[in-house]
Amino acid sequence: MAELFSADWAGRFGEEWNKEAKLSGELAKIGFNSTIAYGFDGEDKPRAFIKVENGRVTASGAYAGEPVNWDLRASPDNWKKWVSSGMGMVSLGMAYTTRKLKFNTGDYLAMIKDPRMAGPFIESFNVMGRA
Repeated sequence: MAELFSADWAGRFGEEWNKEAKLSGELAKIGFNSTIAYGFDGEDKPRAFIKVENGRVTASGAYAGEPVNWDLRASPDNWKKWVSSGMGMVSLGMAYTTRKLKFNTGDYLAMIKDPRMAGPFIESFNVMGRA
């Protein structure tokens, strides 16, 4: 496994994302387009990003100032836990309410209320473990 949030990791994550029908397929159905950044809580900027067009990752790599729709942050320990064991709806809610998972950019409440987005979001944590 590549180092979490390295350029290599972002590339593998994008490949795995595109292979997973529960993620790319479901997001394609709603025409989901977004640039999502990932990083560690307390750092000035994210470390990695993926660009999603019509549900599929079309670009990924080390973050270099791209404008983002979502910027997800957590401690290294929490990211490692979620990458290794995935996340469910209850654990996502707990992570958000206890501020273990922070949305520096993006509307968590709007996303989680829309099952067309919530399911794929949770699936993205499972896919992270394959990167």
